Amino acid sequence: MKFSEYQQQASHTNQAGADLTVHLLGLSAEAGSVAAVAKTRIRYGESYAGWRKQMREELGDILWYVAAIADNLGLDLDDVAQANLHRTRTRWMPTPGYQLDIEAPADEQLPRRGTYEFRQRRNDEGRWEATVHMDGHQVGDPLTDNALNDDGYRFHDVFHLAYATILGWSPVTRALLKRKRKSVADLDEAEDGGRGIVIEEGVAAFAFAYGEVHNHLDGITRLDQSVLNAIAMMTATLEVGVRSPADWESAIIQGYRMFRELLAHGGGSVTFDADHRTLSFTPPA
Repeated sequence: MKFSEYQQQASHTNQAGADLTVHLLGLSAEAGSVAAVAKTRIRYGESYAGWRKQMREELGDILWYVAAIADNLGLDLDDVAQANLHRTRTRWMPTPGYQLDIEAPADEQLPRRGTYEFRQRRNDEGRWEATVHMDGHQVGDPLTDNALNDDGYRFHDVFHLAYATILGWSPVTRALLKRKRKSVADLDEAEDGGRGIVIEEGVAAFAFAYGEVHNHLDGITRLDQSVLNAIAMMTATLEVGVRSPADWESAIIQGYRMFRELLAHGGGSVTFDADHRTLSFTPPA
């Protein structure tokens, strides 16, 4: 039976008409009934022999109220189910690992693999300073934490590297490696230009702040949905908008894993493989 067929047949037994409040209260009550059956099952174990039959009835009542609420709101349950599957897939499943810049000339594409070497030293003001090197060349300018406290933000280019590796997107990394797509003026301005860079830096700062109050994500394998929703809103108009919350979750968690290693070792090397969407760490010699 299709959801829409069930919805149509269930409407014939609707005694409350279009009273949305009654249906919402009914749904809440039936959810409580499901919890009550589960509680009884936990308490009495195998001696509660009829629990599956009762659970089937309670879940059926929930489905009925869901169908009634959908009727009230002019929604089709087939469409609701399809939308839910799409939402849950993007939350938990990565998108295909295709290149966002595959049509660009080779020298304007983000590198698919390589190694970033992070070096740390005290500068003339006595502050910790980090530099990044790749293929024997320094990448960008030396970075300090730009803060009164020592929080390690000097290593934050590893987050941009994670975005480039996992998402195939990083206007900051493009600028650092001189891989901006200047051959296509619109992409150079709209995707690789100042606005894209500012948005990416904002995402990195936001994710860093989130991690600071969660032990730098040590031992954490899932991010709060509100964090992923905020990032999706910030990046929706950019090409990276095709990436799923699962992709962002992986990029942030892998980036933070590298950050923790860099902070603990005072630098080191991060090897990236965009084809396999992985990052690995090697301590400094």
